[in-house]
Amino acid sequence: MNGTDEKEPEIRIDEDNLYHEETFTDLKVGWIRRLTPVTPDGNRDKKRESHFIGQSQLVTPQGPIPIQCQIPAKTLPEAIKKFPEVMALTIKNMIERAKEMQRESTSRIITP
Repeated sequence: MNGTDEKEPEIRIDEDNLYHEETFTDLKVGWIRRLTPVTPDGNRDKKRESHFIGQSQLVTPQGPIPIQCQIPAKTLPEAIKKFPEVMALTIKNMIERAKEMQRESTSRIITP
C-alpha cells in the first residue's frame, strides 16, 4: 500500500452479462457483429436476445470516420437487410449533430 486509504478499483468480468462475438463482413462496405448471450460456462443463454452491431467507415478528406450502430434484428439475414437503412440513418444523425456542434461553436465566437 502507498499509505492512503484509497482502494484499488475492482476489475471484474460480469458473469451475468457474457456474450460470444462473431463478425461477418463482405470485405467491402462493412461488418456486422453478432453478440450471442452465453452463460459463464460458454453455453448459449436462451433467456437473453442476441444483439447485432453494424460497422462501417465514412471517407472524408480528413480521413475515415468509423461508424457503429445497433441494428434492430433477431437474425443475421434480417440484420443484413436492415444494414443499409440503419447505417444511412446513423450517418444522417452524425452529420446533423456535427452541424449543430458547428453552429454552437460559431455562436460562441465573440467579435470585437
